[in-house]
Amino acid sequence: MNTAFLSMESTTPAWSTKFTKRDGSNKIYSRPCELEAPIFTCLAGIIALVGLVGNGLVLWLLSFRVRRNAISVYILNLAGADFLLLCFPMIQSLNKLTEVFHYSFFIPNVFVYVLPFSHLAGLSMLSTISTEHCLSVLWPIWYRYHRPGHMSAIVCGLLWALALLLSTLDVVCEFWYTGHRNWCKTPKIILCAWLTVLLVVLCDSSLTLLIRFPCGSRRMRMSRLYVTILLTVLAFLVCGLPLDIVWFSYVWMQLDGEVNCYLFLGSLFLMSVNSSTNPIIYFFVGSFTQQQLERRQTLKQVLQRALQDTPELDECGGSAPQGPLELSESR
Repeated sequence: MNTAFLSMESTTPAWSTKFTKRDGSNKIYSRPCELEAPIFTCLAGIIALVGLVGNGLVLWLLSFRVRRNAISVYILNLAGADFLLLCFPMIQSLNKLTEVFHYSFFIPNVFVYVLPFSHLAGLSMLSTISTEHCLSVLWPIWYRYHRPGHMSAIVCGLLWALALLLSTLDVVCEFWYTGHRNWCKTPKIILCAWLTVLLVVLCDSSLTLLIRFPCGSRRMRMSRLYVTILLTVLAFLVCGLPLDIVWFSYVWMQLDGEVNCYLFLGSLFLMSVNSSTNPIIYFFVGSFTQQQLERRQTLKQVLQRALQDTPELDECGGSAPQGPLELSESR
């Protein structure tokens, strides 16, 4: 993700950047983007605050309270990526609030670098979650007995390293090799190709799961994990995908400065909504039930139910066999 594009609004504490153009009379006209920027930034900061609390709670539960399995390791890393990503709009909002008291809270450049890194890592985790659950549904026996025990941890480590490498190459290209535009095209092409692969894999695996359950040869009951993954992918396609579209348009299209500004503000706001929605989806799916519960469930139990890969009890009172993703990651 292009760091110069992300720093368009983040590295100017007083929001003094104005997008202008000249006509035939060489007059400069100010653009109204600087008026909407504080409004969208404060709204994104409020949503980011809710998301930081929710993702922090998910991180704490999955790290210390919930027994880890194959899928919970991915959810843990996805929550970590969302937490890092939400730090950017949160600090931007604090920056704007401090200006009211005539004090400039300068945003460290590290958060400009963390935004593309965490976004790429989060998309990688989400694509892997959907793909692995798709494999567990299509080939349950193979997945159950031939999947390596620590595969989730290894894959997450590789995805974090790859996201760090690609985002670092883009940052180095923007700030240290600005005069070598031909060389800088290579990291951008690689990053675009990887983002395209992730989006294609995410859509294909999600569409396969969506078709498999109602149209399979055997009637299969939906598990809570299936609903959780489906809602999470849907939230990304609605709120997270626009950021990638804006980045593609910035890299490959010469858009007006005002258009870039509005697209960036809108995608930043939607990105905050997406990362903040994920923990809400987990707790909503885990707490939703068709029967009245006799006792109130703890957040640990609610999160465990959201990641449950076994269907609910059927009408006859029986239960379906344990799904492959319920196996312990440390088996």
